[in-house]
Amino acid sequence: MNIENDKVKILVIDDSDVIRNSLKKFLSDYNIDVFTCNDGLEGLQKAVEYKPQLIILDLMMPNLDGIKMLRVLKILENVKQIPVIVISGHTNKDNVVAAMEAGAEKIVSKPLSKESMIKAIDDVLGKTFLVSTKKIMSFSATEKEQFLREVKRFFISSLVTKKESIRQSLNHRNKELLKLVIHELKGSGGTAGFTNITDQCVELETVIDDPAKTWGDINSKCEALLQSLSQIESLHVTRTTLCS
Repeated sequence: MNIENDKVKILVIDDSDVIRNSLKKFLSDYNIDVFTCNDGLEGLQKAVEYKPQLIILDLMMPNLDGIKMLRVLKILENVKQIPVIVISGHTNKDNVVAAMEAGAEKIVSKPLSKESMIKAIDDVLGKTFLVSTKKIMSFSATEKEQFLREVKRFFISSLVTKKESIRQSLNHRNKELLKLVIHELKGSGGTAGFTNITDQCVELETVIDDPAKTWGDINSKCEALLQSLSQIESLHVTRTTLCS
């Protein structure tokens, strides 16, 4: 694949379809080539292949997580100088320290917003970077509303798969799979404007990590979350029907 040498390139690595598409949509307002992938192994390959000016990286991913990927990236001669912004729903002190020690320039908490990403990119690449690549000089209220509608629509379309993954995790008592699904829902739910989903996921993560809690406790929290997700789906179907 031929890529223009003078075109700015950003690589987004996140296992959430909603986050990847949200960031790609946001960056489409700039004269930037955006490449995406959903795990650290593929991220390393694309970093070496495309040599982007910036990498936006999630911490919690399957196969190779963000911290491990960072450590490998920073010893590879041709790509170790690429700045990395870490995005994560787990921005506690230990995670922040680990990410910074591994080579991250900036940590951004999920749920993401345009304002937080603009500030992070400005802090890492300089305040003239986005200005110099901007296609449209400002976001209108209509553009912001349209962006949020698209993110919500994509989030809702992913709920069938997410709900099934939660049920499978419960049936097999697979905490690792459950934590991955909850982590993704926590970040993508907030980004799509469903802060109640983010709040429920935060509570559920606490229960999963608490050794004193049983699978009965976990199942109860998951059922409440599944009910909330079904309500969002039902409301969306109702609105779609009314508008058709």
